Amino acid sequence: MDNNSVKDLRSKEKIYVQKIEEEDKIIKYIFNSIMFLGSLGFSITGISSYMKINILPFLNSNSIIFFPQGITMCFYGILGLIISINQILITYYKIGEGYNEFDKEKGTMRVYRKGGLPWNNSDIDITYALNDIEAIKVEIKTDLFNTRQNIFVCIKGKNDLPIMQISKPLKFSEIEEQATKLASFLKVSIKGI
Repeated sequence: MDNNSVKDLRSKEKIYVQKIEEEDKIIKYIFNSIMFLGSLGFSITGISSYMKINILPFLNSNSIIFFPQGITMCFYGILGLIISINQILITYYKIGEGYNEFDKEKGTMRVYRKGGLPWNNSDIDITYALNDIEAIKVEIKTDLFNTRQNIFVCIKGKNDLPIMQISKPLKFSEIEEQATKLASFLKVSIKGI
């Protein structure tokens, strides 16, 4: 998942909801639109070099030989078009966004994430009993180029369930605060801090 924003919403004292939303959507739309237009230009230039005419008058392809430059431009243009359209669809359809809901009235924890495009029914919807939650686990891993920050729910007899995967590094105090709020609401311990 990309950079996500976590918003805590409290309705009553018996329900705790964390909204998982994508940040910087406008920047992503702008970046992917620029990538789309650049890739389209590459594709049109490659096709123009094959046809030996300028499809668009402001893209001069007379000096480009189809083999190997034109083929290379077509390949990278098509690849860029596929990637940029995919990223625009992911942002538009809010794939990966959702919420974590902890409901003391029902005694359940629900983790919901939008999993795919509207015609693809691949949403993630996981429900566990609150009694099965043993602890909240915070994991911070720093590699050479990357810092991964995750908050997990430790469930009895199961693997730890990631409920927040933060790809935009936060201060340690902010992660600790989020984990502490959740642990105090659930009345469980915190691991990893």
